Amino acid sequence: MIKISSADALLIVDVQNDFLPGGALAVPEGDAVIAVINQLMRLPFGEIVTTQDWHPAAHCSFREQGGPWPRHCVADTSGAALAETLDCAAVSLELRKGQSLSVDSYSAFLENDGVTRTILKDWLHERKIARVFVTGLALDYCVTATAIDAQDDGFESVIVLDACRGIAPLEDAVSKAENAGILLVRSSDLS
Repeated sequence: MIKISSADALLIVDVQNDFLPGGALAVPEGDAVIAVINQLMRLPFGEIVTTQDWHPAAHCSFREQGGPWPRHCVADTSGAALAETLDCAAVSLELRKGQSLSVDSYSAFLENDGVTRTILKDWLHERKIARVFVTGLALDYCVTATAIDAQDDGFESVIVLDACRGIAPLEDAVSKAENAGILLVRSSDLS
């Protein structure tokens, strides 16, 4: 059993309408993470952070701009909003990423250019966070990228598997995370 303390942060990655069933870039069973995450938020985490893709209308990741994805999570649209059933009462930081027209951002720590940082690393260090528990959508993209960058930034990094869903079969994402030294757990392992 892993005891949660004030030195731990819960990172809730991109649980947004466009990634839920019926959304523009739906993750299969993406809505199944919400109840698990809501339960995790009752544990004594020092900080709870949500992230959101928050793209300009002509974002580089969109197919119309030559990117790999359909238009999704356009800033200030209902698709970019967090899931209504996600209980955000205890959230201490809402981090919006992917706001640059020309650079995508899977990770909550570092944009895909590998250079541009978000505020998250410094914000967590200022609050004496040592370990992060990463949840959300999608495991094979933003969740794993966030967990790996957290580890690279000096945090102990843990992925809560039953609080994540992915787009592709998850074996590759799981082995990538394991190879990076990230601990994989289930929500029932935490107290």
